[in-house]
Amino acid sequence: MRLALAQIISGGKPAENLALVRRYSEDAKARGAELVIFPEATMCAFGNPLAEVVEPIDGPWATAVRAMASEIGITIVAGMFTPGNGGRVRNTLLATGPDVEASYDKIHLFDAFGFSESDSVDAGTEPVVFRRGGITFGLATCYDVRFPALFTANAAAGAQVNIVCASWGAGEGKLEQWELLCRARALDSTTFVVACGQGDPASVGIAATSSAPTGVGASAAVSPLGSVLVSLGAEPGLAVVDVDVSILDEVRAKLPVLANARTFEHAKR
Repeated sequence: MRLALAQIISGGKPAENLALVRRYSEDAKARGAELVIFPEATMCAFGNPLAEVVEPIDGPWATAVRAMASEIGITIVAGMFTPGNGGRVRNTLLATGPDVEASYDKIHLFDAFGFSESDSVDAGTEPVVFRRGGITFGLATCYDVRFPALFTANAAAGAQVNIVCASWGAGEGKLEQWELLCRARALDSTTFVVACGQGDPASVGIAATSSAPTGVGASAAVSPLGSVLVSLGAEPGLAVVDVDVSILDEVRAKLPVLANARTFEHAKR
């Protein structure tokens, strides 16, 4: 299947971000993609008051994405914000399009590097996979990429491709960590990892105004053996990649980490 990574830089206005989703989705379809992946926070960039834009999964923004996917004939995965508990929001991935309707709420919240996502975001609790065109996809969001267990849980549920949508925070060593983690999660789970992040605002002359994680670019697709198949730089762009999941049986025979894995309650003291 041909997949597309739409590395956009979203802003604070959901309607304007919808226009980006349409433009990149149409481009992805024209380039032969059956599924296009947008970053975390596509609906509204971090650093804006999320409580002012939050909508349910059947609200106007998601409904517009759903209609767009149907009209264009492509599956869209994009980050949005849905209502959570205690006045907080959920950091949600919407997957919608031909024969697909799924959503995933980010489980691991980014309370690190001086940012506290849990102040405004309510954590999800369950991994999510969906099928499209005979392929099973797992979903993950940004900070989730630091936690191998989610990726192996998705693989155990049948995932052949793990999608990661991100708005990665900038900082010393962070770009290298992102690149390393995406490759490591592919090896941990022997799945393709297709990771789409927000482009770096600095690449188009937008200065940072807060500590919010607004993206570093470097979207990439990684093979089940950790090889980078395609990647982007810091600026916005669209990349396409063909994934052939028929190789997974051979890969998992050579590298049977899923079959060989053991679980532990705790280490001896």
